[in-house]
Parts: sequence; structure tokens; C-alpha cells
Amino acid sequence: MNTTLPAAGLDRLTAQVDLGAIAHNTAVVARHAPSAALMAVLKGDAYGHGALPVARAVLAGGATEIGVTTVDEAIALREDGVTVPLLSWLGTAGYERAIDADVRLGASSPRQLANIVAAARAVGRPAVVHVKVDTGLNRNGVSAHEWAETRDALVAAERAGHVRLQGVFTHLAHGDEPEHPFLDVQRDVLAATVADARAHGLTPTQVHAANSAASLTRPDLHFDLVRPGIALYGGVPVPDRDFGLRPAMTFAAPVILIKRIARGDGVSYGHTWIAPRDTVVGLVPAGYADGVWRPLSGRFEVAIGGRRFPQVGRVCMDQFVIDLGPDGGGVSEGDTAVLFGDAPGADRAADWADTLGTIDYEVFTGVRGRAVRTYAGRP
Repeated sequence: MNTTLPAAGLDRLTAQVDLGAIAHNTAVVARHAPSAALMAVLKGDAYGHGALPVARAVLAGGATEIGVTTVDEAIALREDGVTVPLLSWLGTAGYERAIDADVRLGASSPRQLANIVAAARAVGRPAVVHVKVDTGLNRNGVSAHEWAETRDALVAAERAGHVRLQGVFTHLAHGDEPEHPFLDVQRDVLAATVADARAHGLTPTQVHAANSAASLTRPDLHFDLVRPGIALYGGVPVPDRDFGLRPAMTFAAPVILIKRIARGDGVSYGHTWIAPRDTVVGLVPAGYADGVWRPLSGRFEVAIGGRRFPQVGRVCMDQFVIDLGPDGGGVSEGDTAVLFGDAPGADRAADWADTLGTIDYEVFTGVRGRAVRTYAGRP
């Protein structure tokens, strides 16, 4: 157990982030991709973990660059003193600010590239561009029928001094399925696109495709740079595979009320749970406004002092109830209930995700509302 949350005395709903775990996880990925540079993906406020402290931790763990989606995310890191290369690959505005702050920009269409070129002209310095190629995900990225137009526009913009093409990249459609044959298709399309770019005089130095799973399992997809995300936070990049990653976030709250109820008493809205026996219940001040999803009602357990106790009744906006058993389970008001994370007996975010039919990315980024982030461990 690496959390420093107290066994009792926690005064509010807390998401504690272990920066040492993030540095450790970054180093694990780096060891699996020794021939590539490592761009740590910190989009979505570092998957809900806090972008600035996480930036320091991933750099301590061996990352050399940081990737985000929006220009605002990148500028915030610059303003907080992050000086390493930053890539914003889904920016829709603010290109002038990005160029001024030495933020690299992703371009996913000839029209977006034209807007970046216009911003570079206005600023009076070239934009550093990574062109995003759609190799089959059919999301953002330059489509095959627009590649020649985009390529030629890049050549013209480089000659005019408005753009420097640094990277060509893509996103994987089956990134969490290392053996899926479509990964080979995307690899080959990306390689062919890069070859065509070079044949027309462009000289990209960073080709990249690998997410967390591919960084850990597919050396043929490492190219020049890997872009891990969920692995850095101790999530599950490939189901049923253990890479030695450590959970970084521990989500916990105090038990604020304990009471006895009788057999036949209903609990919470709609009385969806009726006590099958005389029992003791506890109240935890966290609900769906904070990231404890209502569809989890009656489907998860919390850990208190290493013991697991079931949640019962409906999860409310602000609170939920746990069944402590007829003898109260040795739990007192003020004890810490761990919802998920790095503590004895606790679920992982992936367990919640499995229950909800989603992925742990959504569980991490869903921690919100009144949850206070705290930090422990040294990066």
C-alpha cells in the first residue's frame, strides 16, 4: 500500500494521487520502448490526476515530451513553467498563442493547416506541425483522399517559412488489442504516408502511433516516439496483462454516520434494498455528483481497514450507504472508506469500469465535484 491517507480522521472526499507511482509507471513504459522517445499524454487534466504535478512526475520518470489535446491545456502548462516540448493535437483555435509559446500543433486537414499557416504569418514565426493521418480509425486526421492536397500544402508552407513539419502520427483503432490484425494495416498505411512525404521533400523526424498498450507490447509500432496515457496512471492498458504498473489515484471518504436498522427496513431512495436482517449501516459523503456513478448502486464494495463492505440502496447525488453487518464490522464514525485505489482490499478503477461496462479512463476522469485532490510520494 502506497497511499498515505489516514485510517481515520479524513475530513472530506479525497482523490489522493501518488506521484511516485506515476514516475514508476512512466519508467516501466520507457523500459518497454527503449528505442523511442516518450511523450506522456496529459490530456483531460492528466486523466483527472492534475496536469502540473503529473507533468513533473512523468518527466522524473523518463518522459521527454508531453501531449495534450487543446491549446489551452498546453498554454496552462507553459505558464506553470513546463519547458519541454508540448504537442496539442486537437486544437481548434488559439494557434497564435500556441506558436508564441512554442507549442507544436496537430493538423488533421488541409483547412486546419491553412488556419495554422495564417496564424504563423500573423505571429511572424513558423509553426511546428505534426500532421495527423487517418489510417483507419475514421475520427480526426487527414483522410486518404485529402493527403496529397495536405502534403503539397505542407511543402509550400515549409518553402515559404511558415511551417516546419516535425511529426507524422496516427491513432490506433484497436490499441488495447495487441494482436489485432488491423494494427498491422494502420502501421503500414502510416509508414507509406511517411515515405510519400519524404519522397516529396518533407523531412519529419518524429513518426508516432503507439498508445499505452502498443508501447508495452508492439515494438513495431514504436517508431520514433510513443504516447502512453492510461498506463502512466496505473490503469489497465491490456486486459489480463500485468506490467507492474501501480495505481496512482486512491479515491476515499470518511464514514460520517453509523446507525442500526431493523430487518425489513428499506435504505435510500425507492427502498431498492431491504435489510434482510437487523444490521448496522454507515453513510459515506460521496455521490454521483462526485464521480460515484448512480448505475453502481448495489454493485460495489468499499474497503475499510482492509475489510470489504457492500454498498446498498441507491447511490444519491451526495452520499451512499454501506452495510456493515449485524456487529458493525468494527467500523467507527470517522474511519476512512476507500472506494478504489491503492489500499488493502480496495477495488481498482478498472473494477468499477467492468461493472459499469466502460473503461477506467472514464472512471478516473469522472472523479469531480467536491472531491479534493491531494498528492503524496516523490516523483
